[in-house]
Amino acid sequence: MSFSSLNLAAPIIKAINLCGYASPTPIQEQAIPKALEGRDLIASAQTGTGKTAAFVLPALQRLNAPSTLKGKGPRILVLTPTRELANQVSEAVRTYGKFMRIRSGAILGGVPYFEQQRLLSQPVDIVIATPGRLIDLMDSGRVNFSRLELLVLDEADRMLDMGFSEAVQTIASATPATRQTLLFTATWDRNMESLAKRLLKEPVRIDIAGKKTTLEAIEQQLHAADDMQHKSRMLHHLLADKAMTRAIIFSSTKRHADQLARELSEQGHSAMALHGDMTQGARTRAITKMKQGNVRLLVATDVAARGLDVTGITHVINYDLPKNAEDYVHRIGRTGRAGATGIAISFVSGRELDTLNRIERYIGQTLPRLVIAGLEPRYALRAPKGGDSRGRQSSGRPGASTGRPRTQGSWTPARGRSETRKPEFGARSERSQGGKKSSSFGEGRAPYREVKHQGGRTGDSSSRPTDRRNRWA
Repeated sequence: MSFSSLNLAAPIIKAINLCGYASPTPIQEQAIPKALEGRDLIASAQTGTGKTAAFVLPALQRLNAPSTLKGKGPRILVLTPTRELANQVSEAVRTYGKFMRIRSGAILGGVPYFEQQRLLSQPVDIVIATPGRLIDLMDSGRVNFSRLELLVLDEADRMLDMGFSEAVQTIASATPATRQTLLFTATWDRNMESLAKRLLKEPVRIDIAGKKTTLEAIEQQLHAADDMQHKSRMLHHLLADKAMTRAIIFSSTKRHADQLARELSEQGHSAMALHGDMTQGARTRAITKMKQGNVRLLVATDVAARGLDVTGITHVINYDLPKNAEDYVHRIGRTGRAGATGIAISFVSGRELDTLNRIERYIGQTLPRLVIAGLEPRYALRAPKGGDSRGRQSSGRPGASTGRPRTQGSWTPARGRSETRKPEFGARSERSQGGKKSSSFGEGRAPYREVKHQGGRTGDSSSRPTDRRNRWA
């Protein structure tokens, strides 16, 4: 199937051809015709499957005909959970609508109110918004939905995760009952089903098995880590690879993202942080610099896991595993996009084993265990259920392995001692609590038994504070 067979307007086809796209992706092929029919739609698709165009193209096709209602309010409203995703959708609207006379704008946090109030004071065709800021403007009487024709919920599951369920329902209730609603989500559960029943009318359901499709283009690797210092040493080794031209390093906390970005910069790397506490201007500058090639390393929290579309990201490094298995897929989906390949590397400590097991169950595969020569772990992760206990030893180059089996031990409590290493790349030394030293495995826990082998080291682990989710991105 070609895009021309979808009965899209000539200006839209011209813009698509200019982008060099030959044929629609599976989600586009199935969703666009149903959306053009005016049907409500539930589409489940993973990141990197082309879902943004799956709703932007039908929205533009609707705008090809003039509105029958007078007013200044938007005809199309797209809700997204994060500012980065809102900016990505805005860029897609500009790209595919460049030969159309339409007016669009974004309403999101971190931007002065007066700019968005000015946007809404004039006729506008498409508004892309995050729920929090849009609710603020609605409360002030600045938003008129009287001529709204289409409501799109992009990454609806993420919006629910971030606590936007009530805000989404409030916004939807303010729009005309005659509207068309398109709901796009990567996951499906009872909460999503409940939301869909309230907002959609006899929807068509489309389910694209995008998870496996996305992962096939990405080489996934796992490195067992004894502690934070061990993670830092492995990161230092991996960053020496010249093939790593652009990489995103995911951290679990905003504070550690700032600290790690600062220390990487001090080591001579071009690095910047990206997280929810930054102003919108600072976040945009960081993304723009990476797109322009001025920044090689972006140290980010999960705010960048969805909606960040930067061409040419060769590597994703999970310095810390995400709490949710779905976020793992969205994180590594920043690489291997648009037909390219990529490498996703995860550092996993003993305290992250339960999270690792959830991730492996979700993706339906066991992550290959690699070992960097000279940086072998003292403690080996236990073999996953149903899997073997072998690991592969790396030749020292990211993405390479010798294929030689290596015996993996298990994390078993035992008596022992550890010595303190000098912290580096964000690693934290032991903290004194009442005159006693406390390790990252928790106060009162016994250290883990050392697995002895050639090249083994000793060292302590360290802790980082847990991150409170930024609800109002």
